[in-house]
Amino acid sequence: MSLADALAGAGWDVAPPVGRQESAEDAACGVDLCVIATPDASIASVAAAITPVDGTVVAHLAGSLGLDVLTPHVRRAAIHPLASLPSRSAGARTLQAGVWGAVEGDPLGSAVVECLDGKVLEVGANRPAYHAAACIAANHLVALMAQVERVTAAAGLPSEPFYQLAAGALANASSIGAASALTGPAARGDLATIDRHLAALDPSEHALYNAGVLACR
Repeated sequence: MSLADALAGAGWDVAPPVGRQESAEDAACGVDLCVIATPDASIASVAAAITPVDGTVVAHLAGSLGLDVLTPHVRRAAIHPLASLPSRSAGARTLQAGVWGAVEGDPLGSAVVECLDGKVLEVGANRPAYHAAACIAANHLVALMAQVERVTAAAGLPSEPFYQLAAGALANASSIGAASALTGPAARGDLATIDRHLAALDPSEHALYNAGVLACR
């Protein structure tokens, strides 16, 4: 729904969505683009249930899937916004601000990204690796910040300064490369400091902390 709202805001005539309990058979009728916005595991069955229409592009929004799941449609596209969309309204605002979009297939997919002032990233057959990188960059990063929130809360500290620290570190990584931006005890082999960290942390935090240490070495 974030994409539908963003496109409507960009001047597209967006038809009402087909609900879960409704038949998708005629979803491609009378439209230029039919977007399947279901969980990844359901895309193939939904696509198969939609009657193909000459001239209508059928697209999905999955990051790790290619065009094969959209059989039997002739005009097919994969469009994956490379952005975190936590809610319908926040997602629409993010998309309207312009984000990268991983596309494959029909050129209308690229047109969708570009009409929202986004940048086209042509992924092709590398979609699973692309999506793994996307999950690491967004989901894993957020999980790490969730650990920061837990640790700071346990220590009676606010999390805001550490979000600022993380933003600065991410900016450094983007500027000079992640390997060059690494700092801290793990990067310099300071095992004594790491041991003090582990002693201060709740044991439930050790596994994730140690995984981070190994990634930094």
